[in-house]
Amino acid sequence: MTVEEIREAVEGVILCDDNSVNIERAMASDLMSDVLAFAEPGIMLITGLHSPQVIRTALVVGIPVVLMVRKIDVPESVIEFAKESGVTLIATKLSMFETCGRLYMKGIKPARREAG
Repeated sequence: MTVEEIREAVEGVILCDDNSVNIERAMASDLMSDVLAFAEPGIMLITGLHSPQVIRTALVVGIPVVLMVRKIDVPESVIEFAKESGVTLIATKLSMFETCGRLYMKGIKPARREAG
C-alpha cells in the first residue's frame, strides 16, 4: 500500500512523507523493546507512543513508516525528528485495534519475524 492509501484507510493525516514508500507488512506495539526484537526492516510500525524514541527505534530497525494511533496532535519535535531522519509519519484518531483491523482488511500482512 502507498502512504496515501494507508492514510485513507485509517482516516489519518500525513505529517511527513517519502512518496517512494510502499508497505506490505506491519507490526503494532507500544513496547520499543518488542520492536527491536521482532520487527524487520521495511515494515510499518503502528504505535500509540508519540515520542522521539519511536523514531529512533524505527531508524535502528530500518522501518520507513510509523503510524501513530489514538490522536493526531503529535508533538512538533517528533515530526521534525521524523523529517530529519527520513521516516514517514502518519497519525490517526483511531484506536490501535481498529487501525490494525482496517489495514489487515486492506491487505497489510503481519511482520514475519516471530518470537522464539
